[in-house]
Order: sequence, then structure tokens, then C-alpha cells
Amino acid sequence: MSDFLNVSSSPHGRSGDTTSSIMFDVAIALVPATVFGIYWFKLPAVIITLLSVITAILTEFLFEKLTHQKVTITDGSALVTGLLLALNLSPEVPWWIPIIGSVFAILFVKQLFGGLGQNFMNPALAARCFLLISFAGTMSTFSVDGVTGPTPLAELKAGNAVNVVDMFLGFTGGTIGEVSTLAILIGAIYLVLRKVITLWIPISYIGSFAIFVLLFSGEGLNLPFLAAELCGGGLMLGAFFMATDYVTSPITRNGKIVFGILIGILTGVFRLFGPSAEGVSYAIILGNITVPLIERVTMPTAFGYGKKKGIPQKEEKGSQKQSGKQIDAVKLFVITLLAGLILGGVYQITKTVIAENEYKAKIEAYQQVCPGAVDFVESDEFTQAIPTANAEGMFSDGTLGNVVVNEALVGVDAAGNPMGYVVNASSNDGYGGEIALTVGFNSQLAVNSVQIMTINETAGLGMRAQEPEFTDQFKNKAVEQFTVTKTGSQSDSEINALSGATVTSNAVTNAVNAAIKFIQEAQNITVPSENIGTTPSDPATGIPESSAPEMGTDPSTPEMSNPVIESNPVTPATNPVVETTPVSSEPAATTPAAVNAAPVE
Repeated sequence: MSDFLNVSSSPHGRSGDTTSSIMFDVAIALVPATVFGIYWFKLPAVIITLLSVITAILTEFLFEKLTHQKVTITDGSALVTGLLLALNLSPEVPWWIPIIGSVFAILFVKQLFGGLGQNFMNPALAARCFLLISFAGTMSTFSVDGVTGPTPLAELKAGNAVNVVDMFLGFTGGTIGEVSTLAILIGAIYLVLRKVITLWIPISYIGSFAIFVLLFSGEGLNLPFLAAELCGGGLMLGAFFMATDYVTSPITRNGKIVFGILIGILTGVFRLFGPSAEGVSYAIILGNITVPLIERVTMPTAFGYGKKKGIPQKEEKGSQKQSGKQIDAVKLFVITLLAGLILGGVYQITKTVIAENEYKAKIEAYQQVCPGAVDFVESDEFTQAIPTANAEGMFSDGTLGNVVVNEALVGVDAAGNPMGYVVNASSNDGYGGEIALTVGFNSQLAVNSVQIMTINETAGLGMRAQEPEFTDQFKNKAVEQFTVTKTGSQSDSEINALSGATVTSNAVTNAVNAAIKFIQEAQNITVPSENIGTTPSDPATGIPESSAPEMGTDPSTPEMSNPVIESNPVTPATNPVVETTPVSSEPAATTPAAVNAAPVE
């Protein structure tokens, strides 16, 4: 029966396009983005692209052979799926990630649903979402020239400045195919000229997202911010190459517009109000699921139904259904728009209170690891040393994995006397992604204690890393580096691994070691002598000067006398260079990892 042809009623249109010609046009359009990704990320991009494409084609071939189906690898669909998946991966992922992703895309999303034309969501994006959920830490590691760091979108979400020109041209971090907006647009122009795609979905998608950002980002008519949001992440790649997928997008013009608006709003919600800086993949996947409903309510009325002007015709059930579908389409659009407006309004109302609470939680966490301190002030040398340490190789030997130092402050008491130091560091090697923590040091540079700030590990396993039973192992110890052991701690430098959560144990320990290494190697740390003991009010959030809770001075905590830290971790230093830089109370722009305080069980 599958060989019979189904012929619809006339009129019929004739086209010379075939599945193969369309797929190979898409592959050609992806060449600019692929070539630039290989140029920018070098050999890792080549390896990931080849593994992804070869695995996708091989998986489709083997499945169709084993199930005695017609082999369809020559139609180019598996090639495009593998290529799109590769372009959505970071060049830092291990070699097995594109293999697992391609197998999932072809086997589980495409073939098990009946092959090309039967899948209900984009296979490449479904595979990327699967990989993001399953290997969050691995999929979230990005670097440029061998230096690991956040993507421009992550920097933007943290309130930091980004270079929009570099984002447009592609000289920045990200996935292989999303970094160069220019290369993507070149490919998109080719698809439009070849009439492979229309612009209804891309324009409605990008336009609705832009309007959403202008309304709810809190930036107003900040055009550089909007341009960065448009050029960052996978928005352009998704708009022209994945949202326009024939199988998983609507076929009617009105349906395309509604679909584009829907995923534009969803992308805005995910980016502005979600925990992640990105949201294109999930927005398109959710949009794919709604396509049957969108087509149902936007399908045009067939010829002969309804009423002609001046000539009443017999009402039929079909015409009643068609008019009802138009109403349903309007309802769907209004509901989506209202939901976005309400969510954005609630966020605008509560964001100041949220910022205040997050800042207070951060200060309280700092006070726990630096007893006796009521305020935390910046040092110019600390501030200058952090980007240098992260970018120029303090951790480049790889022994600590993917770690960064986010913030380092001097803790002072109410009289302005230095009480210790706090260093906020994070590791991206956690089983569930980033683990951020704060380490407190006394005047002897021994670890006071460790406080977990952000963690998203497996419940009952890795999440136990925030419990005192594990973190207390670091308390009151002066060592050059901690190591994880599974055979029982024999010295101060050994940390007992959590049972069933060795990956988490190593990530936490590496972040603590990064803080130790930074504090030991930092030179000429200055201690402010003016405007200390209070935290200035932030004009954006309105956090009052008294927001940091008062804490009594701990007489058992050794005082520091005007220190300049030497490289010897156990020798207090003297002879200060006094500066007057108070700590900024901007909660969103200092350390994004530090403001998401995780509750301690």
C-alpha cells in the first residue's frame, strides 16, 4: 500500500524540486558558517563536524538496511541533520558527543517515527536539547584561543559589555556554526534566492523577539543591547535554517507567521527570564509541537465554502469549522501575547526585590566564610588580577579542569580592620554543569570554610556536596592544594569523595584549589582605608547601606595588619599600599554565579 500514490483534487502545481535538490541547497547554504567555524576553531571543529555527519549518514544506512527499508542516504537529509547538529555544538565537546547526538537525532527522532517527513520535531535540535540535558557541563564549555570563558550572551546576561561587531563577524566564543552572523546571512540569502525558504518565519521570529526584548529587557531603546541579542547565540541560525524546516513548520502563510511569533516570544522568555542565556533550541522544539494546532486553525477555506459577495450559499459544516479555526488562531495569538506581557510585567515589578535578596544572600554567605567581617571591599590588585589569571594561564595547565575565579574581596570589621579574604570561584566540570562556591581565608591564608553558592547536581548524590559533612573537610586547613580520595583521608590535604558523586567531589575541590592558587599567587593586595564598614547604596537596585547584617567581631580570629600578600601561603605580609575603592553593591554585574545562592540542607 505504501507504493500507491495519493492524488489531491485539482488544480495541481508542477515543480522540478526534489528532496535531494532541496537538502543539497541547504547543505550549500551552510558552507559559509561551516567554513568560518573551522577557520575560527581550527582542528576541533573539523573533527566534530566529520564525526557528526558521518555518524548521521551511517546510522540512517544501518537502520534502513537492518529493517529492510529503501536506503535513503542519497537524499541528503541525514547529511543536513549531521551538519546542523555539528554547527550547534561547542568545539570543546569530546569526540563522543557528536556521535551520541547524531545517533539520537537519526534513530530516535527521525527513523522511529517513520523517517523523513514523519518526525514531529527538528532532529538536530532535538539531539542538541537531549545533549544539553544529559551532559550540561560538557555542552556548556566554550573557549577562544584555548582560553575558557563565557559566551557573549552569558556576558550580556551578567550585565557586562560585549563587542557587537565581533559578534556579527564571528570573532567570539560559541558553538561552531552560530558565531558568525555574517556567514549565516550569506547562506540565508542563497536559500531565499533559490526559493528554498520564504521569509515569513524568519521575519516574524526575529521581529517578535526584537519587540519582546525592547519591551521586557529593562534596557529600553538600547540598540547595541538589542543588536547583541540578535547576533548572539543560535537566533540567526535557528531562524533561517531550523525554524524553516519543511517537515516541522507550518505550510500556510498565516501559520508561518503565527509560528514565528510564538517561537520569538518563547525565545525572549527563555533568554530574559530563564536561568540560561540561550533559549533558541527549546523555543523551536516547543514550537514544533504546536504546529499541528497552528495548521488546524490557520488552514485557508477551500474554494466553494462560505458566502460569496451578494450570493448566499448553503452553510456546510466545513465552512463553520473554517470560521471557528480563524477565531481559534486569534485566541492562540492573544493568549501567547498576554502570557508574555504578564510574565514580563511581574518580572519588572519584582526584579528590584529579587536583586536585593540575592545581594543580601551573597553578603551573608561571605560573612559565613569570613567570620567577624561586616563588609567586603575591593582591592585594585585583586580586580586587575582576576581577568589576567583567567585569561593568561594561571589555570591553563589543566590540572584543575575548567575553573575560573569570579570575584575576590577583602573582609573588614566595623572599624575597618581587615579580617580575611573571600574568593568566589567556579568549576564547569560538575555533573550537572557549573558549581560556584566561596572560599574564606584568614590572615595566615588558611581556609576558614567553604560555602556552595550555585549547584545543580543529582539529588541524593552530587547535591550532598553542599552539606556540612562534605564542606567541613576544608575548614581551618592551610594547604597548597587539596586532593580527592576514595580510600579515606590520611592528611589535611585529602578530601573524602562523596559516594557515587566523584565528578562532583572533584569539581568542588578543583574550585577550592583555584581559589587557593589565586590567593597565593596574587601580589600587592591593597586594603582600602576610607569608606569601609558600610556598603554604598546602589542606584539601580536601591540596596541600602545597612543591607549587610551586623556581625560581632570574633576575638578568636587573628587580625591582619595592613597586609601585602606574598607567595608564601602561611606568612602574613606587611607594608601596605592603601587604596580607597569600596566594593560595588551591584548584584548582577559582579559575579553572576555568586548571586544564585543554593540552600544548604
